[in-house]
This record gives sequence, C-alpha cells and structure tokens, in this order.
Amino acid sequence: MYQNILADAKFHEQLFVFDQDLSATARAAGCRRCSGVLHSARYHRKPRGGPLGLSAAYRQRFSFCCAMDGCRKRATPPSLRFLGRKVYLATVVTLISAMLHGTTPFRLARLSVVPGLDRRTLARWRAWWRSTFTEGAFAPIAMATVVPPVDIDRLPVSLLERFAGGPAEKLIGLLRFLGPLTGGTAAMRAL
Repeated sequence: MYQNILADAKFHEQLFVFDQDLSATARAAGCRRCSGVLHSARYHRKPRGGPLGLSAAYRQRFSFCCAMDGCRKRATPPSLRFLGRKVYLATVVTLISAMLHGTTPFRLARLSVVPGLDRRTLARWRAWWRSTFTEGAFAPIAMATVVPPVDIDRLPVSLLERFAGGPAEKLIGLLRFLGPLTGGTAAMRAL
C-alpha cells in the first residue's frame, strides 16, 4: 500500500502545495531576529526517490533571507517534501524505513519502487530513526506528544500508527509532525 504512495506524482504535488502554504506563513511572520521583511532565497535540491512527472519547481526548497542590511538571516520553513539535509525525499525515507520493519526477502523485493537504493543507505536510515531521531532535541517533545508511547524498535511504523486515516493521511500527519526537523536551525531553536 505504501509503495503506491511513493509512485504517486499527484500525492507528491500535494506535498508541494502544503510546502507552499508553510512557506507563505513563514514569510508573513518576517525575520525571527529583527522582524524584517523576508525575500525569497530558494535553493535547488536534487531529491532522489520521487516518482516520474514531478514539476521542476518541486526540486526547489523554499527558503528566505532577511532584507535588512546587517541581518541577512536565512529562514527555512518546515517541509513535507524534504527531511532536513537528506538526499532522498521525506516520503521515501519514512515509508521505506517503515517497509523495512521485520525485513523479509519479499519486503526487500518490494523496495524496487526506488531504483538504486543501497543497503548501506537503508542501514543509515534505520540508525537515524533508532538513534538520531530518538536522542535529538526534538525527541523529548515528540515522545511526550504521542500516546501511547512509540516503540523505538518499530520506528517509524509505531509513529505512523498514531495518526488517523488511510495510509496517505497517516503519512501527511507524520510529515507535519516531523516539521521541526525539516526547517533548518531556527525551527529546532523554537523547540
């Protein structure tokens, strides 16, 4: 069921629209340091793992730069498409990691939806969910928010299960929840 989401260009374009909304909110708020006006300072990403047919604009990461001389502070809003500095799209990192839980040859065969995915990359993602995600500044807040507590050994599946709806709605809920991890250092300092 999750592999269908990974291959669905319409779903990914919907995430782009959500990112546009988050971007507009961040821009309207102004600079966190000096309250100055924010100018667009998008940067190009080369995301891996996305479906065919995504627009060129999809590869642009929304970001802003303060217009005030002497400040020029960058503001990068949260994103549902990008998981921090990871090369693969957030949907890929999340869903492939979820599909890896209890790895079997059958499950590994289903991962062919993302060509060129190396086992070492998969191991890094599993390590990220089990250590970096659970030990970072975001972890205590995330764990306190989710009831019943998530099973660390089953991440991200145990976190996906906490959100209501079908697979797409659960994934969108989780990506919104992970927003503070995706929006640059300012988002993490806001915690």
